[in-house]
Amino acid sequence: MPEGHSVHRIARQFAANFEGAPVAVSSPQGRFAAGAAQLDGHEIVQAKAVGKQMFLEFDHGLWLRVHLGMYGAWDFAGDISVDPTIASANGRMGQTNQRGTVVGSAAPSLGTVVGAHEDSPWSIGAPRRTRLRMAESEKLELELETWPPEPVGAVRVRLLTETACADLRGPTACEVQTVEEVDRTIAKLGPDPMVDDLAEGEERFTTVVRRKPTPIALLLMDQSVVSGIGNVYRAELLFRARLDPFRPGREVPEEIVRGLWRDWVHLLRVGVETGQMLTMDDLDPEAYARAMASRADRHWVYHRTGEPCRVCGTPIAMTELGGRKLYWCPTDQQ
Repeated sequence: MPEGHSVHRIARQFAANFEGAPVAVSSPQGRFAAGAAQLDGHEIVQAKAVGKQMFLEFDHGLWLRVHLGMYGAWDFAGDISVDPTIASANGRMGQTNQRGTVVGSAAPSLGTVVGAHEDSPWSIGAPRRTRLRMAESEKLELELETWPPEPVGAVRVRLLTETACADLRGPTACEVQTVEEVDRTIAKLGPDPMVDDLAEGEERFTTVVRRKPTPIALLLMDQSVVSGIGNVYRAELLFRARLDPFRPGREVPEEIVRGLWRDWVHLLRVGVETGQMLTMDDLDPEAYARAMASRADRHWVYHRTGEPCRVCGTPIAMTELGGRKLYWCPTDQQ
């Protein structure tokens, strides 16, 4: 499932390639035909991500709300801007996904990620006629030979301008909303560090967690408590805090709860910058290259069942909690 960093990166693609131009909206699959007709021919004026949900505002006051869920993905195509983190330094196509990444430069300073600057991966690269698939991972494909491209698979909605195309497949939610409905949807979500005031978000998160008897591992996955955290970030945040996943939220000391929020602020920014759920800090260039090339080298505990803890050597444990796999170190997280 795409986590918060992926959805923010998708929103950036829409902002870079679709805002300010009339958009032909259709539903090749047919399941969104009525909704597409409401949006067809209008301009996108804003792309907004909150947690795992994305909202596209059109110039006549209607919005498209999309939740990718477990299996959803956007395929972008055309003369689209490509984030430099997805291409190597020599200009060849690379990919950022769980199987490997082409890395053309040294690791960024992940301990002090701040705002965008011209030479950072926050900057969008020059447009190129290509395909870019964005979901939990990102992948560039060969340059297009025909325009517009034929829909591939069951495309729920297609957004098409003269130069760019975006196809949505397999979402959990895809619907037209009014601004009032958008506001109500967002009001149900917990704070998102990329959207909300950080101090206010910290207070909201801390207050909710500190009054709940629910295990902290479940609270971190509750989108009404905090937005954007999924299974990977959940496991990694808890290990980084050396926190027992099963400890009730109200029993977690306040300073540790606040530390979880601040660490989420940090890791989310790193994810948006790199396109990866990179949860190991202060890597040297060689270790960073390995982490970018393989998920096995970028996490502390996630998906490492039975492997030795990187700190103490105890085999990493895994169990089912809330319908999802939970990974933790039984020694370091007591």
